Amino acid sequence: MTTVNRTTVRIPTPSGFDIEAWFYQPGGQGPFPAVVMGHGLGAVKVGGLESFAERFCREGFAAVVIDYRQWGGSEGQQPRDELNVPRQREDYSTAIGWAAAQPDVDENRIFVWGTSFAGMHATALAASDHRLAGAIAQCPLVDGLAGSRLVRPSRSLALFATAIIDRIGSLLGREPIYLPVNVAPGEWGIADTSDALFGKKVMHPREPVDWHNRMAARSLLSIPAHRPVRHARDINIPILLIVAESDTQAPVGPALAVADRALQAELHRSKGGHYDVYDGGIAFDDVIEWEVEFLRRHAGTQPSGPSTPSAQGQPATPNAE
Repeated sequence: MTTVNRTTVRIPTPSGFDIEAWFYQPGGQGPFPAVVMGHGLGAVKVGGLESFAERFCREGFAAVVIDYRQWGGSEGQQPRDELNVPRQREDYSTAIGWAAAQPDVDENRIFVWGTSFAGMHATALAASDHRLAGAIAQCPLVDGLAGSRLVRPSRSLALFATAIIDRIGSLLGREPIYLPVNVAPGEWGIADTSDALFGKKVMHPREPVDWHNRMAARSLLSIPAHRPVRHARDINIPILLIVAESDTQAPVGPALAVADRALQAELHRSKGGHYDVYDGGIAFDDVIEWEVEFLRRHAGTQPSGPSTPSAQGQPATPNAE
């Protein structure tokens, strides 16, 4: 396998605020295929994405791993830790353009990768961004409305009431109301599922960064309106969907619908739950092999070293349409 060279770069945006990104560049002669990557809800790049990016780089892929504006190492307008779906998608698009402009990146072999909430972005971009050669959506939330319905009604009402109060407060210039993201069952926060604390553990930053396991409550108001599952038939590039056997955070049904409707979709069902796809989870070894195989095949690259698929690493299930 090739060596890993990671540098931290600043990517300008039209807003005037820079995105902080890691740029992984393989050793050897380019231009290289590239993967543009972002994390899920309330998470930052140092919270587990290095395990994926380093492996992709060792396999001969450049990787651009971003923090969204207002999060982690990136700049952005106040407040910090506010989720804005269009803005995050713009950040992905900006990073794709930045990658394409690098002399050692093959602009015709750029893939987008998103996990959890970022799987929503990857799916939407697969349907709309013609610069892409392929996409990977890992345990993706592809229907914001269906995702909001996973929350039990009493908690959902309390969360959205808080979000409305926070939005009104923002119009009056008040400080944001922050909600913890992953909490123990029964505690106040966005996700109190049985695996939420495990999720907090696997996404906890491995390096110093501005991260507080929180999100501005107003962020919740925009999520139900974003439903890229409705545009799955517009996806005309290869897309790999990793869908957990049991997912408490992202509804499985809509993700399977994307796999069924997208013309060149491939599907793998991963062991365990939503967070088991990350390094430290029971499905990570399988997932990284599936993703590497997908990238190699669609980028036309050769394996850089021995790689033995796991017992569950059966050929991906293609779209039957």
